[in-house]
Amino acid sequence: MKTLKLFVFAMALVLAGTLHAQVSVNINIGSPPQWGPVGYPEVQYYYLPDVEAYYDIPSSMFVYLDNGVWIRRSYLPRQYRNYDLYHGYKVVLTDYHGNDPYRHYKSHKMKYAKGYRGHEQKNIGPRPENHDRNHNSQTDHRSYNKPNNQNHQSDRHDNDQNKKNSHDKNKKNKKK
Repeated sequence: MKTLKLFVFAMALVLAGTLHAQVSVNINIGSPPQWGPVGYPEVQYYYLPDVEAYYDIPSSMFVYLDNGVWIRRSYLPRQYRNYDLYHGYKVVLTDYHGNDPYRHYKSHKMKYAKGYRGHEQKNIGPRPENHDRNHNSQTDHRSYNKPNNQNHQSDRHDNDQNKKNSHDKNKKNKKK
């Protein structure tokens, strides 16, 4: 009788450990970005109507058309470099689980046209404090990183401004 109780107790421990491991795996697969809407912990994709792209949460990748081919990148296309993910509307795709959400792109594009706004959304996290609305709006760690070999007009403006500020500081130091 004592052996049977020990056996049942041991089996209960093994079973509890197995169940705990399964729960942990389900919870830790892909965490939503800080700019994602609150209340959808199990969803795999967002559709971003303003940029006609998807965001794959588990892989932290944007999925969008580039010259007629669907590609996955950690950043949005260049023309949406300054798109504000914190204020842009995210359509939560609760009814699709797979690897190619763009299968339904035509219906998503029609149903959620550019400028679409459904019910009010709150973001999971706050916008980072160092966020500058006019520059690099995608400050999340999964966000757009501008290629180093590209020179944009706004970058030249920022560089000119930095040089001017540096020059002004040098003038002040020389006067002292």
